[in-house]
Amino acid sequence: MASADLRDKLTCSICLSIYTDPATLPCGHSFCLLCIGDVMDTQDGSGVYTCPECRAELQGRPALEKNKKLRNITERFRSTHPEQKEAVIPCTYCFQSPVHCEASLCENHLRIHSKSPEHVLTEPTASLVNRRCSIHMEILRYYCCEDAACICVSCSLAGEHRGHQVETLSEAAEKKKETLRNILQKLTSQREEAEKRVQNLEEHRRQVQEKAAGATKDITAQIRNIRERLEALEKRVLSEISRQEEQVLLRVSDLIRQLEIKKEELSRKMGDIETLCDMMDPLTVLQGRESDRADYCDTEKDTERCDINVHDAGDLDVGLISVTLRSGLAGIVTGVRRRRRVPEVLHWLLGVNMVRDILPEVNTAGHYLALSGDLKTITRTYIQQGRPETPDRFNCNQVLSSRYFSSGRHYWEMEGSEFGVWVVGMSYHSINRKPPESWAGNNNKSWALIFWDNSYHHRHNFISVRLPYRPSCYRIGIFLDYEAGRLSFYELCDPVRHLHTFTAAFTEPLHAMLEVDEANAWVKV
Repeated sequence: MASADLRDKLTCSICLSIYTDPATLPCGHSFCLLCIGDVMDTQDGSGVYTCPECRAELQGRPALEKNKKLRNITERFRSTHPEQKEAVIPCTYCFQSPVHCEASLCENHLRIHSKSPEHVLTEPTASLVNRRCSIHMEILRYYCCEDAACICVSCSLAGEHRGHQVETLSEAAEKKKETLRNILQKLTSQREEAEKRVQNLEEHRRQVQEKAAGATKDITAQIRNIRERLEALEKRVLSEISRQEEQVLLRVSDLIRQLEIKKEELSRKMGDIETLCDMMDPLTVLQGRESDRADYCDTEKDTERCDINVHDAGDLDVGLISVTLRSGLAGIVTGVRRRRRVPEVLHWLLGVNMVRDILPEVNTAGHYLALSGDLKTITRTYIQQGRPETPDRFNCNQVLSSRYFSSGRHYWEMEGSEFGVWVVGMSYHSINRKPPESWAGNNNKSWALIFWDNSYHHRHNFISVRLPYRPSCYRIGIFLDYEAGRLSFYELCDPVRHLHTFTAAFTEPLHAMLEVDEANAWVKV
């Protein structure tokens, strides 16, 4: 302890090392000769010289003389107590400001500065230049609210920021921190919302996987059942064919056997006759004539009675085979329907409604659209149909369906002619009834798939895009997911081809929309 106290007394308060060539000021405080000399040099410009330790003012720059007695003591102490290793952190010491010394301090110097109430300690900075005004070279103490800049006293009193609303740096910093805290709170909320959405998507992915697994299991079971029933039907039909084949072949064999017997009998008689014909004795020929003649006549009669043709053998009962096949298939279809048909199973699993009653609303049909008796076929004609005028009737070749959709998932199919121009799509009931605003897709209230020039186009809000491939067929599947805002069109060829999907935030109930724009062209619901 005594050694530590003595070391403190022999330590220069500037370099914090044991005195080297100590010199003593008139106030009694001692410093290394070089250290106090450097301090005096910095004070030459101000003309005021003060003690770095007690701040006592000196009369002019003092003459620095070595304190020999103190030097002897320090040398003896240094020889018996080797000086500890200096701190690694470099330390800058300044005495020009009674409040902010602007020094970068190591732990030892920090201990000394913290004892002075005049010193204000702050976090270390890489450059002290950033803390001074670039114009007045004074410490930045204030914040200009109007210019969002840190300023010094001179800037606020006489500089370009004069008259502006200013705050202390602490006040401004606290306000900025409050703003940052609010931003942080919002960002935290957004991150929590993002995490929640991730969880929701993870849950949705799990549900989709479960649905897919369930659909796969159900469809596999149904396909297996259909395959087993088809295999059983195949065996039954083939068995029927084999049975009929066996019956016909037995009949054919029997007829062949009868004919072979007849052939042998005829051959025998032919031989007898040939023998008589070869005899040279007239008496022998004539004596056998009557019996031969009677036998010959009987042969002709037998030939007439046994006139067997191919059709007598019969043939496969194609009608019975066809009925067996059709009835078996009908039984399979009935069983599948009872278990839900495959497309309906998929739509049921996905919550899709199979729509079968998309029929046109006659009161909206244009005057040159002819509707079939069952309302399932719409044809373009040049003969006005003589329908009464109604506010809902289109003044062009269009019609809306009587059924509309305001929620849910729905699917239906339509078919168009291989020629002409026809349109299928969806529309709000509030669509304009007069062209050109009423044309399907030529507004923001309808979405259309157009067949024209032997190609498909999709159109909405006046924008029409031609699809890059030729139609493979003219049957169209339409899928509507109202809540998700998706309207999709598919070409029902083999394989099924996705044509286009519109995405929108639907705000009104949707009606199916049909349009036929060339004579004799048609669309079938």
